[in-house]
Amino acid sequence: MKTMNMDFIVNMPQPQSIKDEYPLDRHLKDAVDARNREIIDVFEGVSDKLLLVIGPCSADNEDSVLDYITRLRSVQEKVSDKIVIVPRIYTNKPRTTGDGYKGMLHQPDPNEKPDMLKGIIAIRDMHMRALRETGFTCADEMLYPENHSYLDDILGYVAVGARSVENQQHRLTASGLNIPVGMKNPTSGDISVMMNSITAAQHSHTFIYRGWEVQTHGNEHTHAILRGYVNKDGKTHPNYHYEDLLHLWEAYEEYGLKNPAVIVDTNHANSGKQPLEQVRIALEILHSMRHNSDINKLVKGLMIESYIEDGAQKIGECIYGKSITDPCLGWEKSERLIYDIAELM
Repeated sequence: MKTMNMDFIVNMPQPQSIKDEYPLDRHLKDAVDARNREIIDVFEGVSDKLLLVIGPCSADNEDSVLDYITRLRSVQEKVSDKIVIVPRIYTNKPRTTGDGYKGMLHQPDPNEKPDMLKGIIAIRDMHMRALRETGFTCADEMLYPENHSYLDDILGYVAVGARSVENQQHRLTASGLNIPVGMKNPTSGDISVMMNSITAAQHSHTFIYRGWEVQTHGNEHTHAILRGYVNKDGKTHPNYHYEDLLHLWEAYEEYGLKNPAVIVDTNHANSGKQPLEQVRIALEILHSMRHNSDINKLVKGLMIESYIEDGAQKIGECIYGKSITDPCLGWEKSERLIYDIAELM
């Protein structure tokens, strides 16, 4: 008798076999180490630069994503004394109802059927191209904890989303990573959930991961991401204001966690998914930082959804560099914002 209502399609290769087939050479490994040290220095307070985790809502086309990141590279060189840019290459896309485009991991080509083996290869290749061609280690979302091992040697930053932050496997896996992991507040806005997640990830744990019993050492660079929330009536509310940041600082003191830090997501419920509002929101956060020394110590960076073209399109419209998921801030406005942030730092 069949006990599971699913078809087994492909036995996926182990992460090490994918890494062996698509390896990092010594030069690229050194680049990863150097770049990630720069990112970690921000979280440890060694550096007073601001992190900008910036890029498309979801990576849907390798050529346009690399075009965008190459543009960021030239901007990074001009603001390197004030800002550390961490491009978003988000290859998994959580869907509230399960419907819609789930990212390149599922569909390397959004117009074709899912093929997750091709997807794993495609996302590794894209992250490697970004590293090789621009020197950036990039950010991705840890939607599926067991898939992290396919990219763990190449990423610079990981985010755990609002719908995953309460999940035990996400928390425990984050405790075993050696790069900063941001925990978003849940969609309900209850920051105690986020703080408990950070606490769990900063501690050591023993659990089963990819068929192994493993013991983690705790990740002291796990931190908060504020992304706004939705109330019981379905209305969005921001949590990036001065009072919200002070409240988070007080929560960190109460919990006694290492390296108090927050990255503020300027889109999602903070902007009401109005991407042009991200400019105003970013500048308000910088104002709060200048006004209060505790907030200045707490805020380590901003997360901005940005692509080549403003807004979003439907799958199949084929407008180069325009998001097929959430709407984004276009390149010209994004570039101007980065320079404005650098001037205000």
